[in-house]
Amino acid sequence: MARNPVLEFEVDRAAIRYVGEGLQRPECILAESDGTLWSADARGGVVRIDPDGTQAIVTQKRSASFAGARDEASRYLTGTLPNGLAFAADGSFLISNFGTDCLETMTREGDTHVLADRIDGQPVGKVNFVLRDSKGRVWITVSTRVKNWMHALRTDLADGYIARYEKGAFHVVADGFRFTNEIRFDAREEFLYVVETTGGCISRLRVDANGRTGGREVFGPSTLGKGAWPDGIAFDILGNLWGTMVYSDKLFVLTPEGRLKILLDEGDPAKVDALEQEFFNNRVTEDVLFATGRGIAPWMASVTFGGPDLGTIYIGSLKGKRIPFFRAPAPGLPMVHWQGR
Repeated sequence: MARNPVLEFEVDRAAIRYVGEGLQRPECILAESDGTLWSADARGGVVRIDPDGTQAIVTQKRSASFAGARDEASRYLTGTLPNGLAFAADGSFLISNFGTDCLETMTREGDTHVLADRIDGQPVGKVNFVLRDSKGRVWITVSTRVKNWMHALRTDLADGYIARYEKGAFHVVADGFRFTNEIRFDAREEFLYVVETTGGCISRLRVDANGRTGGREVFGPSTLGKGAWPDGIAFDILGNLWGTMVYSDKLFVLTPEGRLKILLDEGDPAKVDALEQEFFNNRVTEDVLFATGRGIAPWMASVTFGGPDLGTIYIGSLKGKRIPFFRAPAPGLPMVHWQGR
């Protein structure tokens, strides 16, 4: 077998470039084959960035709550916060709204409505991410049932879950995760990989042809090391799983064998240490949490492969105002929308 190129890969900081300007909370990024990027935006929608750099915001109603918030806690805990994005089969957007706690759909012109906001008669919780598979099924993650997500940043809480949206309603398919974040299928859609942010690890579930899940296990190390708060993940075509760690601002990769490699470490060591100490004592405070975040993509949140050959990596973030990108050692695994709608 040929040696995995990611093992020798190093990010050339001098080669990092940026796209977009004035973005607000560009947490999740979708890429299309023509070079267009779509970024989640805290003004209540998405920002379209054309290959020539031209950008425009698409939203039903602009929200100033993020930019005009009185403090950091209000900025990240209230208002409309489009988080995870996916393309629906017709090319419109599926939006997991981390602020309004619902799954929304929005056309490319901005017409928006709520698909669902309750499960079994109860509020759905903090909807974090949305993913569509090759069979057209829509999967979501709910990080926690705690309204103020900051209070769920603790080691002893596992109330996150995964659900499918079918026939106008959510159905829980797996439960008991520690702050469920992004999910991705492998190339054959045999396994669903699950980020557990407060668990400090990546889990995976076997998925059968009917969408039933089972055989949950940790993939790779039981902990991803110092500042292990994983957030976003994406596969390349070689089966390497790329990911981010949000408060410690790290970019990492797990090989198909589960070997961990840290590619970027942008965090402030003293501030990451302070947060980690409070986290392990289950007493995270606003001051210590919001003091973290620096580097090319502060509060590094997601990885997206794009470009005509899927050979460019884009990094989303919660505190950044632009999107850094660089060339990858292997192309990304195509998403279900890549070959058209």
